[in-house]
Amino acid sequence: MVRSLSVMQKEALVAISGESRAWRLVSDEGDYLEGFDEAPPPLAFLSTGMVASYLGELLALAAARGIETDGIRLTLDNYYTMQGSALRGTMVGGADHPVLTLECSALAGRREDALGLLFDATGASPMYGLVSGLRGGTFALLHNGARIDPGEIAGQELAVEPDDDAAFSLLHPADGGTWEALLERGGRTPRAPEATSAPGSSLAETQDRRLHVRAVCTPRDDGLWSIEQSMFNPQGTMFRFLCDPAGMRAPGPLAYAAAGIGFCFMTQLGRYAKITRRDLSRYAIVQDIVFTPGGATGGTGCAGGAGAPQTTVSIESGEDADFVRQLLKMGEQTCFLHALCRTALRTRIAFD
Repeated sequence: MVRSLSVMQKEALVAISGESRAWRLVSDEGDYLEGFDEAPPPLAFLSTGMVASYLGELLALAAARGIETDGIRLTLDNYYTMQGSALRGTMVGGADHPVLTLECSALAGRREDALGLLFDATGASPMYGLVSGLRGGTFALLHNGARIDPGEIAGQELAVEPDDDAAFSLLHPADGGTWEALLERGGRTPRAPEATSAPGSSLAETQDRRLHVRAVCTPRDDGLWSIEQSMFNPQGTMFRFLCDPAGMRAPGPLAYAAAGIGFCFMTQLGRYAKITRRDLSRYAIVQDIVFTPGGATGGTGCAGGAGAPQTTVSIESGEDADFVRQLLKMGEQTCFLHALCRTALRTRIAFD
């Protein structure tokens, strides 16, 4: 469940079936979208979940094969595109092939073993189901509390009213323990030659740009994983995430990935309404994604899988139903992470 707090600030409640905790996460955007830059952008959450999922499968495979992994670090580079005109309805978000790089001192001189682990880990991860297939999402649409036809977008029978205020008001911290911050804000990502962004540039009505997000995942001695995220284009702030593969002391990989997809779609709704200067008083979603257990971490020995996102979108607006349908269409069409789900991609691997 995701609700909007402002045009770019969002809050999510993420629950994974079979896990005992739910997580309350927040997202924001940088100056390129005229956000407040107080929390990580949506694409950072997906990259965090993806790299952490790959690490979990790699470590499980290494343990099963008796391969040492001291000094391991995984770096994931994700790339996206945005092209076309928002006002003409031709703007489309796209996703390109991710690149995963392994560094590991224990595997020095064992390139074949390292690449074998990388190849098998990416296939065993549930993220393989999102990255490799053609899984267009389905939607139910609510306009001022009444269900309406979603128009050109694929519909679904399921519709869950996102009673966001009631759900969030019932949340309380889990009992026991001293909790470390899940997210920490760092400094500005160093400006790279590929950077083309400027304040407000992502709100331009016509765009032709390529985005680059990096996530670096390192295991800690206490069993948690630290993920350092950088936004190279658009240039943004660096954030550190904590991830717990067990989903107890911090969100697990799938919680972060699911939050990222929801956050990204919500950003595109707010962005389109701002570009077109139309009323969008309040908006929220309920999203369901089915993931299979990991091939190594879940002991299935099979490739990881994922279903298409199923999303109920609730819009409160003084605009008519035709605009609300267009808003949904453009939100899906320009969402980078729905593009990732509906595009067949390969995670390219490298050993450094």
